[in-house]
Amino acid sequence: MKKPDSIIFDMDGTLWDPMDLYVSSWNAGLKEAGVEKSVTKEDIKPLMGIEGKKVLAIMLPEYNEDERQEIYGFINRQRSSLIEKGQGNLFDGMQEGIRQLSSMYKLFIVSNCPAGLIQLFMKRAEITEFITDEMAYGVNSMPKHHNMKLLIDKYSLEQPVYVGDTDGDREQSKKAGIPFIFLACGFGEVEKYDLKFNDFRSFTSHFLNL
Repeated sequence: MKKPDSIIFDMDGTLWDPMDLYVSSWNAGLKEAGVEKSVTKEDIKPLMGIEGKKVLAIMLPEYNEDERQEIYGFINRQRSSLIEKGQGNLFDGMQEGIRQLSSMYKLFIVSNCPAGLIQLFMKRAEITEFITDEMAYGVNSMPKHHNMKLLIDKYSLEQPVYVGDTDGDREQSKKAGIPFIFLACGFGEVEKYDLKFNDFRSFTSHFLNL
């Protein structure tokens, strides 16, 4: 793999662990929407990184698409509120790593989250100034590989890589035609990758020393 000129990050499971936050926001949002249902970590974990419409179809099969979107609005408002209150566990070394890496690479975030959530996360993590740009599924309802290509074209990136934690991230990287780097501290199990790191500190060290 050639030395990259840019690094595109997944968000959930790659830069932080938002599992408790997401379970809380789902349950608070469902309650606010009048839905008599609750979710657990076991329900949410397999869905991390999946596009929103697919998640809603799995979690709320008894509702039509318009009803799901209305319910999701309650959930997302709860999620945004919790992030603004400082919830969610940032991975050890992530903030310092992002700051250091930004001196050598253009950094981006592409996630299957709702519109506006990446900005809230960056503010929560105090890394906004180090991220060149970002794109969320909620902005255009397009898959990650499409949004990776949007950023690649917009910034004329020549050797980008994608950093994620699930096999879905690997598949999207392949579709975008760029190398995939697996961070094993997240939510997925991946057998094929171009590089693998067990934590954010070792990942940072490797790319600072290329």
